[in-house]
Amino acid sequence: MPGPQSSPAFQRGTRQRAAIRAAIDAAGRPLLPQEILALAQDEVAELGMATVYRNLKLLVEAEEIRVVELPGEVPRYESAHHSHHHHFQCRACQRVFDVHGCTEDFAGWAPRGFRVDGHELTLYGLCADCAKPAKAARGKTAARR
Repeated sequence: MPGPQSSPAFQRGTRQRAAIRAAIDAAGRPLLPQEILALAQDEVAELGMATVYRNLKLLVEAEEIRVVELPGEVPRYESAHHSHHHHFQCRACQRVFDVHGCTEDFAGWAPRGFRVDGHELTLYGLCADCAKPAKAARGKTAARR
């Protein structure tokens, strides 16, 4: 007699969850749920947004992925297997990238008598893809002078 793990619903959830996890891992940067859906649909074409959200919740609870929250933004998701790091958000395309390395010397920044037990740091600017058109446009303007 087949057990619950051999049921079609369980297998579908596992296949969908695996596609979602693989999309997050392959991206190498925090992804919006819509980005996860688009990437995971390459593996599971019938995947829907409700299923993505349901599986993101399960993956967060299982500590396989973690939520990346930036002020005023929809939460993004990344692998929980990264060491301590920060983020860079492109002001043009809104994508978020990992920034590895940290001075971790923030205790001196806190007011006297305060104790720092954690920190988050987000850098903002233009990613390499978005900076190229801006740089090319500046070069054309200088050439016209």
